[in-house]
Amino acid sequence: MCSAMNAAFGGKICITSEGNSLNASVDPRFGRCQYFIIVDTDTLEFEAVENPNIESMGGAGIQSAQFVTSKKVKAVVTGNVGPNAFQTLQAAGIDIFTGASGTVKEAIEQYKKGEFKAVSGPSVGSHFGMPGKNK
Repeated sequence: MCSAMNAAFGGKICITSEGNSLNASVDPRFGRCQYFIIVDTDTLEFEAVENPNIESMGGAGIQSAQFVTSKKVKAVVTGNVGPNAFQTLQAAGIDIFTGASGTVKEAIEQYKKGEFKAVSGPSVGSHFGMPGKNK
């Protein structure tokens, strides 16, 4: 895992989002977020990808983590991450930063300034984003 100091460097990261732009709000859920914003923090060029796992009955965290891993990002910035997604991302060598809020663009700036600290464990339990559970 990289320290928060390494977060000051640029590169390609993923931010969970409620919309398909940099002005959208950060989605507090990882596995069942609305969109993944894959952004180059140096150029702010980005790709907004609708989460294909949002309606999954189970395994959304693992499937979303595998999808993000396929995008070759070095970090994930989100509100919360559950244990299965955390393990999958960590095994792929991807840094995980939780507690993000505000807009995607604000989260990018916070990341670039090293204001997030990489987490060493999940921030919520399994099935956090399931319908009927906490949003």
